[in-house]
Parts: sequence; structure tokens; C-alpha cells
Amino acid sequence: MTANIPEQFIEESPLSVAGITFYIKDILEEDYQLQQISVIGEVSSAKLNSGNLYFTLSEPDNSASLPCAIWRNTLKNIHHQPEKGEQIIVTGRISLYPPRGDYKLIVDNVSLAGEGIQNLRYLQLRSRLEAEGLFDLENKNILPKFPQKIAVVTSDTAAAWGDIQRTIKQRYPLVKILLSPTLVQGEFAPPAIVEAIKKVELDGSAEVIILARGGGAVEDLSCFNDERVVRVIADCKIPIITGIGHQRDETLADLVADYSAHTPTAAAEKVVPDQNQLYAEHCQRVERIIDALRARFNEEKVNLKSLKNRLKNIPQTSRTLDKATIKCQMLKQKLVALDPKAVLSRGYAVVQKTDGKLVNSTTDLMTDQELIIQLNHGKVKVKIMDIFESESLE
Repeated sequence: MTANIPEQFIEESPLSVAGITFYIKDILEEDYQLQQISVIGEVSSAKLNSGNLYFTLSEPDNSASLPCAIWRNTLKNIHHQPEKGEQIIVTGRISLYPPRGDYKLIVDNVSLAGEGIQNLRYLQLRSRLEAEGLFDLENKNILPKFPQKIAVVTSDTAAAWGDIQRTIKQRYPLVKILLSPTLVQGEFAPPAIVEAIKKVELDGSAEVIILARGGGAVEDLSCFNDERVVRVIADCKIPIITGIGHQRDETLADLVADYSAHTPTAAAEKVVPDQNQLYAEHCQRVERIIDALRARFNEEKVNLKSLKNRLKNIPQTSRTLDKATIKCQMLKQKLVALDPKAVLSRGYAVVQKTDGKLVNSTTDLMTDQELIIQLNHGKVKVKIMDIFESESLE
């Protein structure tokens, strides 16, 4: 089941999967020129796994890519570990992994070749768009709290579309979901994404757009760094949330979007509320209202009890008031009786000296002395002609 399969055997009998795989493996690994080759390219992704470093070398325009690996025993002797965005030259051998039928370059040596062209283009575009204000917070739209219709821009065959539908239906089944299908990888993806977003905006019924794609290598996400895609997101009047890939790498689409999530599922969770949480919050509000009504009821109950006690005391208060009224009337009568004017009205008079002093005895009077007599109506001046002594009136 190894190499050197006769030509006539290949023509006359079909090969097994293992047969053709090991045949190709032998060709690749026995070719002397492929056992010590040097390749220049840009690191588009890099990841450590179990001590081994797996990375991808790409052309600046993403027209081709080559998977590479540095085994742990070799990695500790490498002076510079490849990092995303770097332009490097690697030396190694081609190897094929039969269970998956894929090949990779097993790297023995790494050297820097300068900053990657692709990464440099990315940084230049990002800097230019940032200077235009496309990433400014004040230019971002606010996501609706309770949307009734959501549009999803993604591939209709991707797992992301299923994840978004499932998440939204679990959290907020009242919402209607529209799909605007598009390519999310390759050179034709940018214009397709632009057209899909414009269709949603032209329809005008969606309140928010989810732009999503599942996991993938960095080079697979290059369409989301395309200037055409960035500008259509910036110009869209409908709020857009991105859920692109499972990696922490930030695309320009993420930066210009009104909100960005790291996965399609996270984007779906952000765009709709959780009905279970809404119900729990509703129950809490009901409890607070009941507590407030109960407190008010108890307060009014205390006030009512106070009013009842006051009503019970009204008869006693009324009797006290009647007694006070009678006493007041008696005092009024006494005051009337003591009023000098009332005495004068009964025919009595008040005798005064000219200096205003009252005269109540003849002992301090003399003949020819003038006096003033105060009557009920008016006064008269008199002169004493004679003084008579008499006993006091009882």
C-alpha cells in the first residue's frame, strides 16, 4: 500500500483511498527537491497546540496559502517564532498526513523577511479609515432593545445561520428572522456582502442586521477587511452587529459596525433580550408594586384607626363645648350688668368734678363748686347751691 504503483495497475483497477494517499505521500516525501525547500510568505495565522506551532503562510493577495508546522523539539531551537503579519522565510520539508489527506511544510528554520505586505496594507487601510472617522463612537447607531424583525447576512449553508436561528428562537421567539444570503469567503465575497446589506436596507423592514460568519483561519476572513464592505456598513442606516469567527482577531468590519461580537451566537444573544430574564424582571416589578400597595394599605389603616378614635370622642367633646358656651353666656350677662352705660340707661347719673374725678361723697364738696353730671344721653354742668348731709343708701 505504498509507492511505486505500476502504471497499468492504475489504468486497469481503481485505487483505494489509502492507496492513492500513500502513493502521493511517497511522491512528495521521496522527492529530494521537496525535502529541503525554502518558502517566503506572510504569516496570516499562528497558534500553539500541545507545544507545537501551527501557522499559515499566504500570498499578499490571499491567492494561495501553505499550512506549516514546527514541532516542539524544533521550536525550542528556533530563534524567532512566526507571528501574524510577519513576512518570513522558512526552510523545511513537505509532509502529507494520510488520515486527512492534507499536506504541510514541516519547518526546521525561520528568518524574518520584513513586514508582511498584506498586514501593511491592512494597517494602511485601517489608519486611513480611522482618520475619516468611520470607527468613531458618535457615528454608531444604537441597537433596538426589542426588535420585531432581524435580518441576517451570512451564507445560507453555513453553521452560523443555524446557530443564529436557534439562539434567537430560544431567547426571543416573537421576533421574525430574515436571511439575506451571501458569500463569506473568497474574492467574490466582498461585492456579495455589499449587495446583501443593500438589499436589506432597500427592503427597510428589518430593525437590525447581523453580519456573521463561523470560525476560520485569518486568511478566510479577509473579505471583512475589504474597503467596500467597511464603507457599506458605515453608510447603512440600519444598526449592524457583527459576529465573525471564533478568534480574537479584529476585522475592519468589527471596528466600523455598531456593535461587534466574537461569534454568531454571541451576536444573536446581544441583538435580542432573553425572555426568561424579561419574565423574571416582570415578576420582580410585580412584587415591588405589591409591597408598595401593602405598605400604603397599612399606612391608611393606621390613619383610619386614628379617625375612628377621634369620632368616638366627639360626644364628650360636644358636652364640654356646651358647658363652656353656657358659662360664656353667664359671664356676658354679668359684663352687661356691670357696664356703666347700662346703669345710666336705668336713670342713674355719674357726678364728676371739673378735673374728671368721680364724686361719691359730700365731704369733699363746697358751695359754688361746679360739677359735671354724666347722663345716659349727654352731660350738664351744675353749681352747688347748698350741701345736705344724709345717710348712705343701702
